[in-house]
Amino acid sequence: MQQETSSAIETRLSELGHTLPVVAVPVAAYVPATITGNLVYTSGQLPFINGELTVKGKVGAEVTTEVAAGQAQVCALNALAAVKSVIGDLDRIVRVVKVVGFVASDPSFTGQPAVVNGASEFLGEVLGDKGLHARSAVGVAALPLDVPVEVELIVEFA
Repeated sequence: MQQETSSAIETRLSELGHTLPVVAVPVAAYVPATITGNLVYTSGQLPFINGELTVKGKVGAEVTTEVAAGQAQVCALNALAAVKSVIGDLDRIVRVVKVVGFVASDPSFTGQPAVVNGASEFLGEVLGDKGLHARSAVGVAALPLDVPVEVELIVEFA
């Protein structure tokens, strides 16, 4: 259950012009995040903004790399909300261990790393050195609800 506690990380988000959203309701049979040991695994987060998907389509066709990178940032923000929902306070984050980004790509598109940079750079801005992580950026034929990008995190917490 999400707490209303404001953390230093949430203050940093606010300074950057972001508000931690309410955790998105799952679109299938899964939970937004789960804990094992001292790790949080988030489910793949879609770029919901106030419950709406504002961009749809394939990157390299209907969606530009720049727009898709912005959507990856939204996914990362949503993933932080999912993390908070299970650990209660984002200040408990020790570090982001890994980011996996899926990019719905036109067959000729090969710029998946630039898209997922939207999430990676955002996490660095918000978390500083705690946001440095290993990463995969994967091109796929399609994603749920025709979104251009989906991001999941593995986060270590104390």
